[in-house]
Amino acid sequence: MSLKIWIESTKPKVFTASIAPVLVGSALAQANGVFTWWKAPFILICAMLIQTISNWVNDIYDFRRGADERGRVGPRRVLVEGFLTPAQLIRASWIAAIVCFLLGMPLVVASGWPTLAMGVACLVAAWAYTGGRFNLAYHGLGDLAAFLFFGVVGVTGTYYVYAGSFSSESLVAALGPGFMVANILGVNNIRDIPTDSLVGKRTLAVRIGGTPARWLYVVLCLSAILGPSLLLAEWRGPWLMAPIAALPYGLLVCLMVLRRQGADLNPALFGSAILYLQYSVLLALGLVMSSL
Repeated sequence: MSLKIWIESTKPKVFTASIAPVLVGSALAQANGVFTWWKAPFILICAMLIQTISNWVNDIYDFRRGADERGRVGPRRVLVEGFLTPAQLIRASWIAAIVCFLLGMPLVVASGWPTLAMGVACLVAAWAYTGGRFNLAYHGLGDLAAFLFFGVVGVTGTYYVYAGSFSSESLVAALGPGFMVANILGVNNIRDIPTDSLVGKRTLAVRIGGTPARWLYVVLCLSAILGPSLLLAEWRGPWLMAPIAALPYGLLVCLMVLRRQGADLNPALFGSAILYLQYSVLLALGLVMSSL
């Protein structure tokens, strides 16, 4: 096996889901004067490891249940193609979890037990997404879990590690990333409605149907771009309107989601990740500039 296969197994094209909330939370910490440089790489690496574990566990359990098959319309899966075995991914997941725990300990020492609690909760959620008897993805709760853990916990948790306290601003700032990451998962599930339905994977898209799921994507996209900006601008001034610059590209991705089917939605999935990064950079810029 090659390093290229292992990198592919982590799904690096959607690492935005873990990088963006750390960026936003760190920018808010900088704006409030509580940012500490040495904590940033530890937070970022731990967040990316948690996402990697979630991706690996999802592949393992989907493979075991037959939710993935050769010739699927989404990006290829390393287990289905026979590049890696479930045992190898299970072992890698445990190693990643141990590394994440060890790298997180300096943050726990500096910020207290809530940091440990959030880290453990994120690791459990990464497993519970498709693992266990009552897994989140198969019961239509995956989108909510993504919103909570890669959005709300990602941003507010990052801010807490810096500040040692939570804030209402971090919660409002977390709404946009939460909606955006839910949309990354949402467009993935819209694409996979036919195959998920066959194996009993009752994602939110399967439960409500393709058309409502597409319009939910549009609503969440517009809410992410407009909502937090309008709320935060009340407190911090016009710089917080910067994320609205992402609206044209957001509308383009929305049109792709509304009009495309099957494999043609793969560019929309990548576009959703790019939109999320674009939005997060603009929000982070707005937060930092508002403090100058």
